[in-house]
Amino acid sequence: MSTATTPTAIPTAKPKNVFFETTDKAYVQALPRCIYDGRIVSIIGEGEANRAVDYLMQQPLVGIDTETRPVFRRGVSHKVALLQVAAPGICFLFRLNWIGVPPCIVRLMESPTTKKVGLSLHDDFTALRRRVPMQPQGVIELQTMAAAMGLRDMSLQKLYANVVGERISKGAQLTNWEAETLTANQQQYAATDAYACLVLYDRLTEAQREGYQIIKENRTPQTI
Repeated sequence: MSTATTPTAIPTAKPKNVFFETTDKAYVQALPRCIYDGRIVSIIGEGEANRAVDYLMQQPLVGIDTETRPVFRRGVSHKVALLQVAAPGICFLFRLNWIGVPPCIVRLMESPTTKKVGLSLHDDFTALRRRVPMQPQGVIELQTMAAAMGLRDMSLQKLYANVVGERISKGAQLTNWEAETLTANQQQYAATDAYACLVLYDRLTEAQREGYQIIKENRTPQTI
């Protein structure tokens, strides 16, 4: 992950392994933006999906997330359109609205040896099960990890800001994930969310190993 610099002053960083119990919105907005700079591969065929899964299943840990076309009218719903799976340096975007959920993806989700880390994974797996039955194994829920450490804000944006010190943009969240072609902004957004889960897992496990401190006061960056 890399950060984009801005002409405004960057807030003073918290000391390593010092976290807020709750994270102020103003703190998040003042941070430098997180930008995923790895390779992004869009998957629109089952053969491509098989090759991508073969690669991912050689990894001990992958980050996952899903995207669904937003709903703006009552009574309307959509199936999950995108599954993004990140490994170090690469993120695969499986266009489920094109290919459905092929057996190789079920195999990946049910593998106990390739660990899947993410945020609110119950919602992601519920959405995937609406397309095809599966029993995910090897699952690591970041919200459970964070809560056990005493952190209270569970959104990806606030948790990443608190733990990593970078701001994840959510500007593409309410875009059309069933579009024929995903824009560069959509691809960047999707890949960032999946890869951020890997970074968060590394930082949280490092803090658990080295020791950490929780600051209860909700303060802006300039007062740290």
